[in-house]
Amino acid sequence: MALVKAWKGDKSGNLIYRMTARNFNPNVATAGKIAIAEVEQLVEVGELDPDQIHTPGIFVQRIVLNAHRSASSSGRREARACESSRDRDVGSAIGHRSRSHD
Repeated sequence: MALVKAWKGDKSGNLIYRMTARNFNPNVATAGKIAIAEVEQLVEVGELDPDQIHTPGIFVQRIVLNAHRSASSSGRREARACESSRDRDVGSAIGHRSRSHD
């Protein structure tokens, strides 16, 4: 089974990737017996430019629309899960130990 994430796809499974997703997602989608694609934008058949399609729909068996991503028009990235020095100080003040001390 292959799981890929695409920027845009149509209802027949044709996929377009953005940025670094172009590196491996087309190969992953074609290598799996079953390919499931999560798309940020789902459009009608015929709306994609055939020259821009990276994975033809013949290789995709299921499409999942990422409703959360498509609903946000701002395109903001999720915040990074980093622990700042302030967070470490607060954690030590309430009795939490840092993993580095274990």
